[in-house]
Amino acid sequence: MINAKRIAVIGAGACGLCAAKYLTKAGFDVTIFEIGSQIGGLWCFMNDNGRSAAYRTLHINTSRGVTRFHDLDFDADVQSFPDHYDMHAYLAKYARHFDLERRIRFHSQVTNIQPLFDPKKGESPRWKVELEVGEAAQFDSLVVATGHLSVPMHVPMFRDDFTGEYVHGFDYKEPESFVGKRICIVGVGNSACDIAGDLCVTSPKCVLVARSGVLILPKLFCGIPFTDITHKIQQRWIPSWLRRKLTAVLTYLAHGSMAKLGFKSLDKRAHVTSNGTIVTDIAYNRVTVKQGIERIDGRTIHFVDGTSENFDTLIAATGYLIDLPFLSSEIVPLKDNRLDLYKRMVQPDWPGLYLMGFFNTDTSLNMVYEYQARWVREIELGDARLPSKAEMETDVAARNDWVAEAYKDSPRHTIEEEHIPYIAELEKCLKCMRRAAKRGK
Repeated sequence: MINAKRIAVIGAGACGLCAAKYLTKAGFDVTIFEIGSQIGGLWCFMNDNGRSAAYRTLHINTSRGVTRFHDLDFDADVQSFPDHYDMHAYLAKYARHFDLERRIRFHSQVTNIQPLFDPKKGESPRWKVELEVGEAAQFDSLVVATGHLSVPMHVPMFRDDFTGEYVHGFDYKEPESFVGKRICIVGVGNSACDIAGDLCVTSPKCVLVARSGVLILPKLFCGIPFTDITHKIQQRWIPSWLRRKLTAVLTYLAHGSMAKLGFKSLDKRAHVTSNGTIVTDIAYNRVTVKQGIERIDGRTIHFVDGTSENFDTLIAATGYLIDLPFLSSEIVPLKDNRLDLYKRMVQPDWPGLYLMGFFNTDTSLNMVYEYQARWVREIELGDARLPSKAEMETDVAARNDWVAEAYKDSPRHTIEEEHIPYIAELEKCLKCMRRAAKRGK
């Protein structure tokens, strides 16, 4: 099948490759622009595109069976929880298997995306993509798959007030240079707990500052990957509250009370953390948990419990800011690290532009990428029609209200999604859009 429509995909990481695979199989002429020289995005350790937050000891949080794309498995010898080397190799294999390599333009940094049409006049989408090397090309549609974990979010108090060594989690790569140092790690996400596990065994003092409540899932339960177990209860017929309750009960059986470990209780939903060693590190007093920082005087950090300690290094695992430097804010406004996109993908004013992968979720991202890619494919084929701008804006507002009510107020949670209801929502929406397309033909 051949389709004359030209589509650009920006980014050759997992999301970009997934989008390109579905679109090329549908017959579109796809070009993938990659800023660096490597396939794999985040999962390419020390990627020369400068956008990978991977550290040497990084493993993915979901098991290989949950992490894989549905139509290609990992090699047989890959471990239960693939590390970044495994993931990079898998994505390179994916690109070869689906003949995507020839479509990638490496060392092609996109600097500007410009619309060449007026959507208010009903004109067909046409987009100009400009590259740093001075070239430009025109496309009918665009998929932006550049990710949201590349621009560190700095907290001024941590960065400016601490006079010792300050490191954002993005810049942490390996533990050797921190041996023997007194370390304070701010954050309780996956990276923060991984870094604490790396450093606590050679640090005379390692403190983990958890400013909010958390649920730390085990990696294994009765010798079985925990995500293989939770995958069984992630069924649409099981209510969301019950899925969360069952997960919390299983976690309690494995780890005990989060409060007894020193963490605050959760008062709203939050992105879960998964770690195989941090609970033991806390039990062995290799890691001390603190619930917040009151102030910093030079190298002395004063905690909210009234204690204080001197530290050599402060590592801020404080998250990331969404960055779209090649897209004007008039095209895609960015408010408080929030993208107001229909179904997390479409800017209501601009047809032919899709932002894929700009979400956090409670399972493997690859699984959700596939649902997003199928959704985009159907629209581009003309087999599904987007709702009116007003309908999309109403939907976006409702989603923002739901996130504000369900999740704690933080930049990270503006893009949070539970995958079961989100996938169901995409499928329901797609059925409606297909009916609308049939009525319009």
